Amino acid sequence: MSGENPTGGSAGTDDSAGQTADESTKPESPTGFRRTWRGFRAHGLAVAGLVVVSVVTLVGIFSYVDDAFLGNSLITSVYYSPFAPEFMPLQGPSMAHPFGTDTLGRDVLARTIYGAKVSIQVALTAVLVAASLGSPLGVVAGYLGGTVETVVMRTVDVMLGFPALVLAIGLVAALGFNLTNVIIALGIVYVPQFARIARSTALSVSNEEYVDAAKALGYSTPHIVFREVLPNCISPLLVQASLLMAFAIIAEASLSFLGLGVQPPTPTWGQMVSDGSGYLTSAPWISLFPGAAIFVTVLGFNLIGDGLRDALDPRESAERRF
Repeated sequence: MSGENPTGGSAGTDDSAGQTADESTKPESPTGFRRTWRGFRAHGLAVAGLVVVSVVTLVGIFSYVDDAFLGNSLITSVYYSPFAPEFMPLQGPSMAHPFGTDTLGRDVLARTIYGAKVSIQVALTAVLVAASLGSPLGVVAGYLGGTVETVVMRTVDVMLGFPALVLAIGLVAALGFNLTNVIIALGIVYVPQFARIARSTALSVSNEEYVDAAKALGYSTPHIVFREVLPNCISPLLVQASLLMAFAIIAEASLSFLGLGVQPPTPTWGQMVSDGSGYLTSAPWISLFPGAAIFVTVLGFNLIGDGLRDALDPRESAERRF
């Protein structure tokens, strides 16, 4: 005992205290949002997609505000009207008209700018409608099981039995050809995708310890479903939402191409592609530029979806790399 270092115990205590102090001064681990943003930011193509979608969204907001509140005065003052046939028809791209003019002498660039309004509005609102209806249905079905799950999922299977575009055409034909009905139709068409993903996620989340703890504490079923289960199903639903926005833009363009979407004179990218389909050899720019706008915007949403999937589930990203 006399040979022991009398300061050994105090030195160990000081070391422990120092370690405790160091640990207490360490920065907290990043929140879920910040961690997701770091993973997303590391995905270069996803950031590029976000930039593209942001630019198109800003253009859509500009055209919406100018059309709804300013009577098209802003775009007319800085460029040309997207509605008035003021020029010679079928002029090719030039300095005066970078995208050329269409068959009626309207500037294609001005109409492409205004077409962003419809595409972005349909993408955001239709997917929001689908997510608001399909996600709770899928979570309730996955958590409760039994008869509720059978009824909900068999209904979803029936809806999935129809091709999405065919079902959208039938709904728009029944409701009428305008922007609101296109949004409603596409919102209904995409409900099954959200319901299936929400159900599969809810099945795994329902077995987690915090759900068992909520049951043990006597919380009601609605509380557990909407406060415990649904918030923890958000990640895959966000990825699905970003991908379905791309499909919604394609579906709206397809409906407009067939004459079943937003009616003239409101410009839409699908309608512009349809207007130029008869002039592909003599005036390809009429269809080329709005078609390119559809392609770039859809690609941007797909890249965002890939980036979100990698950021929210790094293990899946690692498996794909190997």
